[in-house]
Amino acid sequence: MKELKQIVNTKPVWDSFLEYLDKTITLVHKRLEQEADVEKIYRAQGEIAALRRLKYMRDEFNSDTKGLY
Repeated sequence: MKELKQIVNTKPVWDSFLEYLDKTITLVHKRLEQEADVEKIYRAQGEIAALRRLKYMRDEFNSDTKGLY
């Protein structure tokens, strides 16, 4: 957990990570728009949801109310 906390609290690293997540979300979103198979649509939606959740990882690590870290 210590290593992850260093990543989320180092601004240049965190900003690069967010940029990577945004680009990946854009690519998956394009794939989602072109997909016809329902199962693949659900998978792409899940992938986007997971990537968006990672964008809030900093808040979760630095949150005092969770008490998990």
